Order: sequence, then structure tokens, then C-alpha cells
Amino acid sequence: MPNKQLFIGITGGIGSGKTTVCRVFEVLGAKTYYADDRAKMLMHSDEKLVSQIKELFGEEAYVDGKLDRKYIAEKVFKDDALLEKLNGLVHPAVGMDVEQWRNENPDADLLLKEAALLFETGSYKALDKNILVTAPEEVRIERVVSRDKHRNRSDVKAIIDKQMSDEEKRPLADYVVNNDGSESIIKQVMKIYQELVVT
Repeated sequence: MPNKQLFIGITGGIGSGKTTVCRVFEVLGAKTYYADDRAKMLMHSDEKLVSQIKELFGEEAYVDGKLDRKYIAEKVFKDDALLEKLNGLVHPAVGMDVEQWRNENPDADLLLKEAALLFETGSYKALDKNILVTAPEEVRIERVVSRDKHRNRSDVKAIIDKQMSDEEKRPLADYVVNNDGSESIIKQVMKIYQELVVT
């Protein structure tokens, strides 16, 4: 086992299967920080962040104390500058939250940070290694449409088009997990785990 705690990034576009890869690592004893889920939680519970979002989008950004995600999504998808401003509020809050989470898990040998925008935000640079999860676009669209009932094909395509392509991400990744069904996810993860933790 390593004498220093490893902090590994798991990233990939929407529908690529990041969570599946994390679940396999968790069976092997890793602990995962799900950045997108924590960001949603912080947008409800972090008073400073809530007030910043209201300042940016107006009071109507929240309905009955809950973030109106549909309203926000409609605003930012039409306006890249507004999306950048929102990310500029959320990412620092997540950065502070992840550090607190790390401090709460001092004994774990392997910590994972699962985030869709690891390379886009530059936060991958703070991690020991980064794993990219890939899958063909059509497979990803099918997965998301069947998983997220509030999204249709064109919604998912719009999200994919806003994200960096796998080709752009590959040179930044230390490992790539192929999740198109042709190779066992478990075998691929086990190989990476052996390299990271056992050797």
C-alpha cells in the first residue's frame, strides 16, 4: 500500500459511465467525492453561494427555497458568458468542499473525485492521476435519455457539444477506460488499481 494518500480524478462526458467506474473502485475500498452531486447540494445549502446565484440570475432562480434548475439551464445554454460566471461561483465552492471532504478521510489510501468538467476547469492539475471514461456519442445519448426522463436527445446532444471532446481530453488523461461494451470495465479498473495502489 502507498504511504501517501492518492487522490485520483475520474472524468468523462455525460453518459460515459463515470459513476460505474467509481463503483468498481469503491468495491476495492476507494472513497468517492461526486463533484456534480456535491455542487447541486451546495447550490441549495451554501448560503454564500445561494446569494451569489440570486445576484446573478435574480430571486426567481429559487422557487420555495429550491434551485430552479430548468430556469438556470435555459439561461446558461443560450449565454456562454453567463455559464462561465455561474461556473466561476460554483467551482470555488466545490474546491473548498472537496478539501474539507479530504480532511474528513485521512485514513483512506485511495480517494476519487468524479467530475464531468475536470479538464475544462483545470482542477485535474491538483490530482495525482486522472482517468478518462469514454464511450461513443450515440451510446452516451441513449444512456442519458433512458436515465434522465426530463431530457430528450437534442438536450443531451447540446450538452455533449458544450463539453470537450474525448480527443481533446485523451492527452490530459493518465488512464483511459473504454466503456463501449467491448471490454470489461472491471478488468480495466483492476489493471489501473494494481498500478496505482498495489505496485
